[in-house]
Parts: sequence; C-alpha cells; structure tokens
Amino acid sequence: MRRWAWHFALVFLAAVYLSPSQGKKTDFLSGTLINNVVVNPRTGQLYVGAVNNLYQLTPDLEVLSSTETGPKRDNRQCTPPITEACEEAMDTDNHNKLLLVHEVKDILVVCGSVFRGICSLRNLSSVAQLLYFSDTKGEKSYVASAEESVSVVGVMSYYTKDRDNFTVFLVGKGYGSHDSTKLISTRILQDYGDWVVFDSIIEASAVQANPFVLRYLHDFRFTFKDGGFVYFLFSRTLGLQDNKNFTFISRMCENDPWYYSYTELQLNCSAANKYNKVQAAYVAAPGEALAQNLSRSYQYGVVSASDKVLFVTFTSDEGPSTSAMCMYPLRSINNRLAEIIGACYSNKGYINEVAAVYSPYSSKSEKLCDSSGNQNDVLNKYKCGAEHLTTPLASKAEFALTAEPSLVRKGHMTAVAVAVEQGHAVAFLGTTTGEVLKVHLSDHPEVYGRVPGDVTGGKVNKNLLFDSSFQNLYITTEKMITKVPVQACQLKTDCHSCISMKDPYCGWCVLEGKCTRKQECGRSTEENTWLWSPKQQCVEIQAFNPPNLSCRKTQQVGERQLGLSDQLECVFGSFVSGAVVTFDSHAHAQVTCSMPGPVDIPPTPEQQDYVSVPVKVLVNSAVEVTSGEYHFYNCAATVRKNQNTPCIACVTSEWGCQWNAKDHSCSDSEDAVSGDHIVKPQQPDSCPQFESPEPLLIPVGYKIPITFQGRNLDIYRGHRFAIGTELMKHTEEEVTQEQGSRFKFTGYEFTYDQQQEVNISFHIKDRDNERKIDSTLTVVLYNCFLGREDCSLCKHADTKYQCVWCEASHMCVYQGLCPSPQPAQCPNPEIVNIIPRFGPLNGRIAVTIKGSNMGIKKEDVKKITVAGVDCVHQEDRYSVSTSVVCEIGPARRAPPSDLPFEPTNSGPVEMELEGGRRGTSQVIFTYRDPKVVAVNPVKGPAAGGTVITISGEDLDTATKEDVTVTVGGVPCEVLSFGTEITCKTGRYRGQKVPSDPLVVTVKYGKNTTKDVPTPYQYSENPKISEYKPKDSFICGGRRIVVTGSGFDLIQRATMKVLPSPDEFSQETFVQDAHSKNDTVLQFYSPSVNSSLDTQSLRTILQLDNVMEELKDFNYHPDPSFNELAKNVITETSIIIVTGRGFLKAMTAQEAQAFVGDASCHVNILQDDKLILEAPSSQPRARSKRQRRDTTNDPLDLVVKFGHGEWIVGSVYYARKVDIPLAIIIPAVIIPMLLFIAVSVYCYRRKSRQAEREYEKVRHQLENLEESVRDRCKKEFTDLMIEMEDHTSDLSEARIPFLDYKNYTDRNFFLPSKDSVNDAMFTGKIQIPEARRTIVAQFIHTLESRPDFNARSRGYFASLLTVALHGKLEYYTDIMRTLLLELMDEHVQSKNPKLMLRRSETVVERMLCNWMSICLYQFLRDTAGEPLYKLYKALKHQVEKGPVDAKMKKAKYTLNDTGLLGDDVEYSVLTLQVLVHGEGPDVTPVKVLNCDTITQVKEKIIDQVYRNLPYSQRPKVESVALEWRPGSTGQILSDLDLTSLKEGRWKRLNTLAHYNVRDNATLVLSRVLHTQSFHQQQDSHEEKNALLEEDNTFHLVRPTDEIDEVKSKRGSMKDKAMTKAITEIYLTRLLSVKGTLQQFVDDFFRSVLGLSSVVPPAVKYFFDFLDEQALRHDNVDEETLHIWKTNSLPLRFWVNILRNPHFIFDVHVTEVVDASLHVISQTFMDACTKTEHKLSRESPSNKLLYAKEISTYKKMVDDYYKGIRQMVSVSDQDMNTHLAEVSRQHTDKLNTEVALHQLYQYASKYYDVIIQSLDEDPAAQNKQLTLRLQQIAAALENKVTDL
Repeated sequence: MRRWAWHFALVFLAAVYLSPSQGKKTDFLSGTLINNVVVNPRTGQLYVGAVNNLYQLTPDLEVLSSTETGPKRDNRQCTPPITEACEEAMDTDNHNKLLLVHEVKDILVVCGSVFRGICSLRNLSSVAQLLYFSDTKGEKSYVASAEESVSVVGVMSYYTKDRDNFTVFLVGKGYGSHDSTKLISTRILQDYGDWVVFDSIIEASAVQANPFVLRYLHDFRFTFKDGGFVYFLFSRTLGLQDNKNFTFISRMCENDPWYYSYTELQLNCSAANKYNKVQAAYVAAPGEALAQNLSRSYQYGVVSASDKVLFVTFTSDEGPSTSAMCMYPLRSINNRLAEIIGACYSNKGYINEVAAVYSPYSSKSEKLCDSSGNQNDVLNKYKCGAEHLTTPLASKAEFALTAEPSLVRKGHMTAVAVAVEQGHAVAFLGTTTGEVLKVHLSDHPEVYGRVPGDVTGGKVNKNLLFDSSFQNLYITTEKMITKVPVQACQLKTDCHSCISMKDPYCGWCVLEGKCTRKQECGRSTEENTWLWSPKQQCVEIQAFNPPNLSCRKTQQVGERQLGLSDQLECVFGSFVSGAVVTFDSHAHAQVTCSMPGPVDIPPTPEQQDYVSVPVKVLVNSAVEVTSGEYHFYNCAATVRKNQNTPCIACVTSEWGCQWNAKDHSCSDSEDAVSGDHIVKPQQPDSCPQFESPEPLLIPVGYKIPITFQGRNLDIYRGHRFAIGTELMKHTEEEVTQEQGSRFKFTGYEFTYDQQQEVNISFHIKDRDNERKIDSTLTVVLYNCFLGREDCSLCKHADTKYQCVWCEASHMCVYQGLCPSPQPAQCPNPEIVNIIPRFGPLNGRIAVTIKGSNMGIKKEDVKKITVAGVDCVHQEDRYSVSTSVVCEIGPARRAPPSDLPFEPTNSGPVEMELEGGRRGTSQVIFTYRDPKVVAVNPVKGPAAGGTVITISGEDLDTATKEDVTVTVGGVPCEVLSFGTEITCKTGRYRGQKVPSDPLVVTVKYGKNTTKDVPTPYQYSENPKISEYKPKDSFICGGRRIVVTGSGFDLIQRATMKVLPSPDEFSQETFVQDAHSKNDTVLQFYSPSVNSSLDTQSLRTILQLDNVMEELKDFNYHPDPSFNELAKNVITETSIIIVTGRGFLKAMTAQEAQAFVGDASCHVNILQDDKLILEAPSSQPRARSKRQRRDTTNDPLDLVVKFGHGEWIVGSVYYARKVDIPLAIIIPAVIIPMLLFIAVSVYCYRRKSRQAEREYEKVRHQLENLEESVRDRCKKEFTDLMIEMEDHTSDLSEARIPFLDYKNYTDRNFFLPSKDSVNDAMFTGKIQIPEARRTIVAQFIHTLESRPDFNARSRGYFASLLTVALHGKLEYYTDIMRTLLLELMDEHVQSKNPKLMLRRSETVVERMLCNWMSICLYQFLRDTAGEPLYKLYKALKHQVEKGPVDAKMKKAKYTLNDTGLLGDDVEYSVLTLQVLVHGEGPDVTPVKVLNCDTITQVKEKIIDQVYRNLPYSQRPKVESVALEWRPGSTGQILSDLDLTSLKEGRWKRLNTLAHYNVRDNATLVLSRVLHTQSFHQQQDSHEEKNALLEEDNTFHLVRPTDEIDEVKSKRGSMKDKAMTKAITEIYLTRLLSVKGTLQQFVDDFFRSVLGLSSVVPPAVKYFFDFLDEQALRHDNVDEETLHIWKTNSLPLRFWVNILRNPHFIFDVHVTEVVDASLHVISQTFMDACTKTEHKLSRESPSNKLLYAKEISTYKKMVDDYYKGIRQMVSVSDQDMNTHLAEVSRQHTDKLNTEVALHQLYQYASKYYDVIIQSLDEDPAAQNKQLTLRLQQIAAALENKVTDL
C-alpha cells in the first residue's frame, strides 16, 4: 500500500510539474530600448524593433534572426544620402518607429528614425535579409519621424488604380521639426509610374500640420481597420493658445486615397472629460456578458457579443497620478460620425440648432457646410465623401462621444489588451511600474490579479499582445519581452482557493477535482460539473436528512444539493459506503448513503453529547466532490451538561432524548416505551424535581434553615433525600419532608470571602441509590464584611442583608452574629489623605479628601475647612464614607502687621458631619503661589504639535486636571504635570507668520493665571524642497534624505506609509527619523506588508503636526535572486549574483553583501546582476551554530538591501590539495636535515653583517610582494568597473578620423619639424601652372645616383603617388613592373626572404603608399574603431596613475623601460572646471594630486573639449589655469618662485604643492601671449629663476645623479639593492596588460579576421605574390609568408598601430607611444614563422605576451589561408575599384604641387636623365627626351636644342 502511495505521489507531482501551462514564463532580453513589437498572425512569430536592432523571435521568444539597424552616421539637418559633405553627421541611434507585417508578399516594413525616417523592406522569414532600401529618392520617401518623441502608427491596406490593386500602408505620425508635414499619408510598396517605393500616392494631403504654426500637437497611439474603414486614435491640442490635450478618433474609407471621407470625433472619458489623453487602445469583441452590460446602460444602444468595442486607457492632465479605462462600441462611434457628417451635408453643420462641425486642418470658418437644396440623400450617395463636399471634418466638443470610466487606478495605465473567455471579457492593463493588471469586465469591473513588475521589469510598452491561441500574453517593457500565461488555474488545488481567485478563466472541475479552464474540464457541458470562479460557489452539503443520528442506530442518510450522475461513495471517517443519487421536483440531487455501524463510530468526547465525523462524497472512488461533518449524538452523555438536573438536561437536548426515571437513564426517544416514569422529549416540567427555595439570601457564617418545594416525586415516595453543594465541603445534610410537597433542611454555616455575593446551586440525592434528582435550588450567599470596612459603609448596606456594625468586633456582620446592640451613630470621621496637598492662593480648585466614616449620604457632610478656609462640598462627586470632594476658597489674607501672631497658609482639613461628629486630618494642606519662569523651546511651527516645557517654582500646585495652558489664546494640551509642565501646542490661527511674540499662560483652577515671562513664537512650517532617493523596496530600510528648511523646529519627524482606503488592511507603517538638522532629515524607509498593492501606498512625512505627502515616492516589490552559478571562491574571485529588479530601488553604494561574517564590496549593480568582491581570506560563519568547524564548511552568501536580507546561496573557499602525512613528513624532514647541515656550514663562513643585510632585503622583498599582491587584486577589481564604463563611453563618442588628404599627407610624407614648410603640406608653389609628364622611366636613373638616398627615394615615391593618384590603375601597373624587377633581383641573388623587408627602394615605398590608399576605407569602416578604442583605453590606463613629466615614465605602462619604479603616493581629485567666457557650467575633471600643472591642463582640455578633434582644441601653452581658493585667484604654473628646491634640483609644481583639494573650482582661460604671465610685476631675478629649468625633476630624480647628502645615508650596496627591488614593480605590466587585453584582441581580430569584408587590394596583391611564388622555383611557403607579412602587416598595420595619429586627429604622448611600441612588437612577432625561445633573460616586453603569441600566430596563418580561398579579384575589378578611389579623392590632393616637386628632381638630375632616355630604345620610340626638353623649356625657359 505504501509503495502504491509513493507511485501515485510521483505521478501526481510529475503531472503538475510537466503541465504545459504551469506558470511557464519565457522572456527575451534586448540590449537596447524596445520601440515596437508585432506578431505574424500566420506563424505566431514576433518581430521586435529596438534601438539599433531588429529581432525575429519564435512564439517562445527564441531568436530566429536579428540584424543591426544602427547607429548610422546621420544628422537631422542633412538631407539623405549622408556623405562627407555633411560635416555635422555623427553616429546616431536608430529608433524603430514602425513595424508592419505583410503576410501575402512575405515582407516586413521597417521604419527608423535615421535618414529622416526612411523605411526599408525586409524578408519576413529572415529579417537579416534586406530586400529594399534607398536613401536617394528624396523627401517623398520620408515616411516616419526623425524625432524620438514623435509617435508613429501604421496599418496595411490596398489601393486600386486602373483596375490594378496595389499594396499600400497608411501612416499616422505627429509633426517633428524636420519631418514631412503630412500627418496621415498613404505609402505604396512598389515602383509604379512616377511613384517610387514608399512614395505618398497623393501629393497634397488634406490632413497635414502647418509647419510654421504648431497648431496641433498630435500624438498618434493606435490605428486599425474595420468594416471597410480605417481608424486612427490620437490626442491633440485644439489650437495655438490651448495646451490641453483632447482625444480624437478619425475615420475614413479604406478605398478613399484622397481622404474625402476623413472625419474626426472627440472621445471623452468621464462626463467632465477628466481623463483626456489617450495612452493605448485595443479593439475586440466584448463577449456576451459585457455586451449585455453595455446594452443595459442605455448609453450605447444595443450591443451584441460579436460587435467590436474600442477599449482605451487615458491619463489626465488635471491629475497626472491617475488613469482610467473607457469603452466605446464601434457602432456608437460610427453612428455619431454619421450624425456629424449628416449634419454637414444636410443641415449646414447644425444639430439641434447648435454648431456641431468644424474643419480642423484648413482655414475655412464661415459657411463650412453650406448646404443647398434638399441633400438628405447625400450621405447615402457619398458614403466616402467627394471632392466637391467639405473635407476634412471634426466634431465640436459639445458633440463628443462620452463614456464613463470602467476602471480608475492610481498610476498610469500604458497598455491594454482584451480577450473573451466563456462569453466574459477580460482586460489586461500594463502600467508604468511594470505590472500588468487583470480585470474582469463585469457589471462592476474589478482587478482580480496582477503580473508583478519584478517579473516583467520596467514600464509596460503599448504593445501588449496575445499569442495565436490567446493562451499567453506577451508583455513588452523597456528592454524585455515576457511571455506569461493568461491564467494560472492549475496552481490552486482545492475548490475554495480556486473560487477565491475570481478569475474568469478558471473554475472548479468537480469530476476531476482540479482548477481548470472550462474546455480543459471533461464533461464541463453538464450542469454543475464545472463551477465558474467569479460565481463564488463550490459544491456544498446544504443539509442532511436526517440531520443527525444516534450513535446507537444504523440507517440511510441523504445528502442534498449534488448534481451528479456518476458513481458516488460516502466516506464517514474511515468507513466507506456506496451512495445512490435521486432528484426531487426542483432537480436538486439527493445522495443516499449507508451509515457506519455503532462500532465504527468514534467515542463521544468528554464534555460533549455528540461526536462529529467528517463526511466526504467521492465520485468514481477518487475525486472528492464535497465534504462536511455529520453529528452522531449520544443521549446518555447529555447529562454531562448539568449533573444537578439530569432529567431536564436529557429532555431539553437538541437530539430529542427521553428520560426514564426508574432507571435514571437518558436514551433515544422511543414511542413504544411509555409510563409515568418516562419523560418525553421537550417536557422538562414532567421531570421529578426540587424547586423554589426560601429564603433566597443566606449570610456567611450563620446557619439558616432552607425550605423548598418538590414536584413529580410520586415514584420516590418513601425515599430519603440528602442535600449538598460544593461549598459544603463534601458534606451532605438530611432533607426532611414537611406537610405535602414541602421539604426542609436545617441549613449550613458557610465560609466564603472571595466576593460580596455568590450563587450556590444545591444538588439532591436519593439516599437509597445515591442518584441525583433534578434540583433547581439556587440561593445567594453574601458576606457583610467585604466592601464594608467601616461603620458608615456598613449602615449604607441594603436592609435586606440585615448587616450591622458590631462594636465588639469592629466589623460589619450579619445581625444574628452580633450579640451587642447596634450603635445609633458611627464613630468620628477619619481623614487619611488630601489630593492635592498644595493649592494656589486664589483657591477655586477641587480638593479630594480620602478617609473613612465620612457619612452615609451626601447630606451628612455639614462643613469642611481646609487650612482654616471654608471648602464648598461638591455633592455630585461624593462617595459614601470614603471620599469627599470640595472646592477651596482663597487663602486668608495676611492680617495687619501689628498683630502679634504670624500668618500661615498651611493647616489641616477639618470636617463636621451630621450629629456633631468631627474629624481632623494629620496631613497638612498648603496654599502657595506658583511661579512660572521660562518656556522651552521658544519657537515652533505654525501647525503646532510642538511639546513645550514650562519651568518655574512650585508648579506642581493643584492637580493636572486643574491646570490649563494656552499659547496666545491657543490651547496647549497638558501632557505631564509636576515640577515642570509639558504641553503640546495647537495649530496657530493667525494670518501673520512668523507670529508676534505670544504669551504662554498657565491657569490653575478658576482664579489663578500665571504668564510665562518668556514669549513663544509660531514660525513658518517646515518646508520640504527635495528628497531622494524616491524608491524603496517593500522590505524598507533604504536611507531617504529629505532636504528643506525649518527642520530644527521639529521635535518628532516620522515617515508613514498608508494603504489606500479600499485596501482590506488599514495598517500604518511608521519609521522615525534617525538624524536631523535644520536642512536635512534622514529616514530609513518603513517596511511594508508584502500583501499590499504597492501602487496604492501613500507615503507621508509627519513633522510634528505638519503632514506632507511624498507623491512621487514609490514602493517596489522586493527583488528576486537566482541560484548561484558558481559556489567556489578563490583568492582573487569575484562573485556574480543574478536575479531581477535590483535597480528599482537600490544602488551599488547602498547594497551590502556578506560571506559568513565578512562584508563583500559591491562593485557593480545592474538590474539583473550584482558583482561582488569576495573576501581575500576565508571568514567565519555568521551564526555560532555554524562555527564548529570552519575549514571548508559552506558559508551563507547574504545580500542585504535596506532591511531586506536574502540568503542567495552557499559558497566555500577552494581547498588546497591535502597530501598524506606519511608523504609530507619524510619529504620535509629529509631535505630539512640536509639544508640545516649546509646552513650550519655556511653560517660559520658568513659574517653577522652579511646576515643582517640578507634579513633586511628578505623582509623588504616580503613586504613588496605582499603589496604587489594586494595591488593586483585591487587592479583586477578596478578593471571590472573601468572596462564597462570605458567601453560604453567609447561606443558613444565620435571617432575623430582624419580626412583623406591629411591621412595621405601623414602616411606619405612622415610629419617632422621640417615638414611645416613643405609644399606638399602647404599646397603652395611659386609657378602659376605645372604640366604632367611621364616619370616612371626616371626611377632607375635616380636610384643609381649615390646622392639619391633612402629618404629621397621615399619622398620621391610619395610625390609620385600623389601625382598619379588620378590614375591609380596606371600607378599600380608601374608598381607591379618595378616589383617584378625587384623580385627577380632578390630571387637571383639567393635572398628572396629579404624582399620588401625595408623601404630602401622607390617601389617599396610605393607599395606602402598603395596599401595606405586601398585600406583607408577599411580603416574607417572596420579596423578604425577597435584601434581607437585601444588607443583610448591605453591612454586612460596610463593617465590613471602617476606619469613623470620629465623622465616620461609611468606607473601603468606596457614598456618596462618606461615603468616608474618608485611607489609614488597620490590621490585622485575631481576638479570643477569653469571655462572663462563659456558660461556658468562647470565640467568635472579627474586628475591626480601629483600631476604637474601642464599635465592637469592637458587632462582638462581633454575633458572640456572631448567632442573636438585634437587639432581644433586649444594648446596647453595657450591657456592659463587659475585657482580661486578665497577672494583672490592664483595662477598655477609648473615653475614659479614657490617651487621646491632639493639641492641643485628644482621640483616641478603639482596640485599637491599648491594644496588644491578635492572638488576645488579652477578657471581655464585663454591667454593672448603665452609669456604674458612673465610680463607682470616679476623682477629680473625671478624671470631668470623661472627660466633655469636644466635641473628640474617631477616625481623621481635621475638615479645616476643622487645628491651627495643623500648618498651619505647608505652604502652603494644599498643603492644597488634598491634598484634591484624596483624590478618587482614589473608585475604592474601584467596588470596593465590584463586591463587592455580585450582591446588588443579586438584590434587583432578586426585586422586578421575574415568575418568582416577583406579589402579587395589585399586579395589582389596576395594573389599576385602567390603567382610570382609559383613562377620561381626557390620560393617556398615560408618565403611567401614573409613576403605577405612584409607587404601588409609589417608595412602598413604596424605603422598605423605605432602611429594612431596617422589615421586619427589625436596626440600620442611619449608614454602612450612606448606602450604602443610593445603591442606593435607583439604584432610583428605574431607575423613571423620563427619560434622565439624565451628565457629569464628575455626582455620583459617579449615575456609579457608570450602566452598570446601562439594564438596570434594562428590568426595570421588562418588569415592568409582564408584569403587564398576567397574568390579572386580580377584586374578589371581592381581597376574599377582604383578608378572609384581616384574619382572620390584625387581632387582633394595637391597633384600639381606633387608634379612640380617631381620636376625639381628631374631638374636636379636633368643631364643624367636626358642621357639615360637617349640610351633607352623604348624612350626613343616615344620621344621622351624631346618631351622632357619641352617641359623644361616651358617651366624654366631652359635653353635646349629645340
């Protein structure tokens, strides 16, 4: 049986877990903001348009295809296509504006924000395939908007022309400043006639904005088609002066391309149109139930279930914090539009004599609808308008279609989708907080569920979509799409929880016993087999028949109200019986079951007369239909209820029992049993019983006989009876029978002192059998003494008690207990206490006198004096004997001074009672005069609530009740009374704030008033100006900082969170401020009940009596955490915690995390990721319970957000491998013994001095190693943060590429100091015109000249390149010819590997220039960005640490020779830089306090002018830096008279030298003359001092010139040791290398990867080399590899890598250049075939990248192999490509200048060239000698033979 149960449990769990709709949630994350989502209804696939990306997803949100759509180089000011002419163009994000699916043609229309909103067509099956895009068609192809804030909607349609059908789409968009003015346009999807793709098919739209006056600000939100019409839903303003939005729906015929039928109708949500701005909409059928509700409202006419309804969410301009949903049947919209159009066509635009129509987009005003004649049939004839009829039309506000809100919610509802389930409409509403509300649109729509924001994340996009089956909902938020089921019925496991959901999708499937949708429940069509959740009714047992049964009987029982026809079983506890179903006349089912036998019924519990047995009704032996409890009663147990009356208890029970007096038993009622001894049910009067006792009052301690009556005692005739009760202490007295039915017992002397009175019930037993006979004898036992401690109280007792004051015992007793006579009068009164004991001199306060024997009634008090002063008795406050209250009069006045006795204001209380009895108190009452001295505080807010303390003398006069305090007439509630009085001020009623000084008045009683000398003033209420942050998780505990003014006046500041009034729970959550000053309050946000709706919470600050609601403060659901992916921690580990919703109310600075008892630093906090820095050493467990063994136990990883703590997993530290002890001991001891022996021998030979030096060095090394380890760990942590920030910055920044001319100038003519005046740079020549000539034949002649050196050859080659740039194909041909000659020369000389190694020949330089030309575009498109990122990252890394300005060494570098060996102390400062003359804005700039002023200027210029290329920035020499620490400014410079001197060395000034602090403000200003600061009032000596800079240093002085003073401090051995120790700092190289590794890899991949397009020139030239290698026998594969390496990587890429300024407009510093040299050397090593054997002696630069070299070598090999396998580039293709390059760029170069410079060479070697031309047969054929002579004659008038 147990095994079967396990099998069943497993099957059940598997079924639940594998259920397809089991809360399954999939999601898709986009890296950028999602703009639009559409669904292909045929395939169910989703198309997602995001910023810069387009995705195609499966229905389960898996990516099928994707493509990047941006960023693109664009500028709104420029007209596409964007070329170099658009100088303002920059990388611009492409926001998706429109997505439309056209299934028939399998295309996707995609419109973006770049290029003025031009669209493209993509393959619907694979969005990565672009089918059509053109940016050259001009303005007619501008479809969408270029502005992000302008919304665009669209819908597919058709257009018929000349019997041809064309696919078109209609677009509605708002007006952007650079957009087309057409608000609605029809766009064609093919070329036709004069139309091009995306052209608008009508020239002038009737619906367009005025570009000069923004009359209408449209915001289109939705468009759809229905019944041959196209509808647009939007909000707009009504005119120029009115800023309020109104919502309109416009309609026109689908086959109306001229928009003649365009008409707008205003939609109002609420009668007053409070909700006026549309946010989202959805069109759907309402379902049967909602259709009936809409019809019943009489607002819309008859609405059928198949009609369409427009569901719209609105926001309000009046109250931005709320939103609403309204419903508009399309039939109502169409009817109202027909009225509007009909009024214009037939009634001059009037309805009921009120103008109803206007023309929104035209200037027509008068006679807009000038109808002539009878035009009642015009509307029918021209349903879609006509050219001669008025268009466009719009309804006036009075004729808007109005609907009342179906739902109003706090917050914005941004999306809506509606589905129908079983005839009931369900709305899903998205909100700005990421929640999706589920609303049942019933008679009274209510939210029955929600998808929480932590599931979806962020604001819900208007695209809220169902899948094709309507089973799931796609929720789109800012960067995520989530697929969630529309219902989660299966999560509920019993009927009541299923029904309590009120979910229209769900119901309880009775026969299957589960919560399901109706279609998932078998036989759900049968009545009562599926119970709908919103009906709130489960199958219940309405009644049992019989309702109960004796536990001694067995019979059939029927259960009613079950509509089932299946096999049923009844289960009573563990008893199972079959059941039969019958139906009554009302079709109610009756289930008849067999009952369990008496042995199967459980025993009756104690103190009960029945037992409840659980009853279950099962269907088909498995599913529980309903349950209840059945009562089996036990008549015999009824007597337990009252054992004194067994017969009465039996016959009056609810079970209908009867009593057998003979047997003294209670049994089930039986008609067959009868007789006088049988008492039938409900006949208690027939029971034998004793009743009516006399007397009813019995005193304690006195024996009084009691008589009582007997009834129905015939069967007990002759029996003896005994009476007893609990207070008789288990004794029973004999009962004697008097005449008739009268009985008596002698009484009992009771003792009882618990209370004055108590009821006693007597039982009576039959002496013969000890059975109790019913007794209702109950009397009252009373005690005279309790509560009557004195004579007056005793005499005041009710006479029925017969209590007397007994003089003998001085007690109040029953009169029968006191033998002595009762005194006529009581003793004199005794006064015990007086309250208060002090009173004001003027009296008029109440004095309470406590004591005894102070009268029996109030009239007994005749006279009271207090301290000799009469006191008026307050009769209404009199308490018998114990308390008298009187009001004292004023104290006696002081007698004349000549009287002999001294006056006194103190005395006892004296009282005189009736009969002359007097009493005097021992306690003294004193009159005194209280003095109020001061009040504190003396100010408080006008709202009141300030607790003030009044101090003085004798303030505790009278009582708290006698004292009242007012402040300027305003009551002040007294809180405490004593030596000081405190009270809480009320609200100030005056108008003037701050108030005048107000008098604080203390009033004692009715006559004494005291004014405090110190006035009190009401000041302005505290004001809250700002608070942040504005979000908190519901766990609370987030630090909230409130800023404002007047907080010093506040005594208690609290933050309260209140639920909305409609929430069930009204619990308030309060948190006091934890710190406070006059302007700042700090709170921890209160924790809130997680069951509350976070949207409904109101957050209030209560500052004493001031209440301020924080309307923008939001609570968010607590974040969720995923399981840890990695549990092992190593020494340098980071811990990555994933989850969701972190950023909603938390930052990295606030978040806390703990591993065990150690804190973890939170490095990065993203919405779904938390990166923590693990403790370096293993901490202890947090709880003592876990601390038993800390070796390798898992430690809890706890994340703490405010008060919320989450244990996200367990982590443990990696253990080092344990080696067995048997191996360790020999392995350690044997070497140790050998080592000790050797050490002893060596020790004797060493001197103690050497040992000390060794210890010193070892200690120093250990310290350094430790610091290096710490530094590496810190660097790695910083790296994680910097890499993320740096990469994002770079991707957004504009890369400052050089234009083509500057690029070629810097590559062809290497910049140098001499190049400033080079004609090729200046473009200036001294002749008016130069002529072209053929110079190729010159080259060999020139190269043969000894004075034509390598530099001249390179210059000549570059001149030749520029001169022939217009004919690059000719230039290439010359280069090929020369290369072939060079190749032959090297191959024949047996040195083919040396070819192209250097640039010693003209052709080698020509090849370099050719590569530069051909790879320019590749650099811009592909390789430039990673190179620029590498340069910027390297520059950033170098500058984040100290850089020695003189030695050009840096703390962070890749070059070991440029490594700053000393550990310089420094700190990072953030300067606030103000640029003189450029406005008040400051720029924060990060610098180091050890930077020189020049370095600081460079960093400031870099930051301030970061958007300008380097050449356009001001130079360091042209700016001055001024620091203004006080009222005067100080010019900062590298050297001045304050510079520090160390011997003959002078240190350059740094920020630390000037003591510039963090956040200091510096002013950057231009200077007209760079030396102007020397031309102030400086003396001649100061100038000389400043100019002596030979012996200056910055951070470290040169090691070979240490001062003599310093050299005396240590030996030369110390210096050598110091120098050696600096080698340890080489580990910094690894840190920098690790930081830059990603950027280096990216650059190498961009250059050597085949994933991007390989430039055709590379393929062409490599093929040329392959061909030549085959031509020569002695050229092997290695030689060919060297040729390729020398021609491209080493010739071009290494040059560009070493000199980024050859392609970018940047400045490369020496320190950055040194590191670039290391990377370029690595690139060179990767391109060589030879293996470099590394050793310890190898340079650090080689060792640094030793590990990566093999990877890079493989990249090079794969690159060369890949190029070889590519399709060949023909000569014709190459020439075409070169011709295009010539066409694009030649006009930018100084071609004529280059020709003239070439001629200079020809002129210099004129005679030699003429001679060589004469000797060359080819030259002779072309008469080149003659042509050269002609050029010379033209240029220089040179005398020739001509």
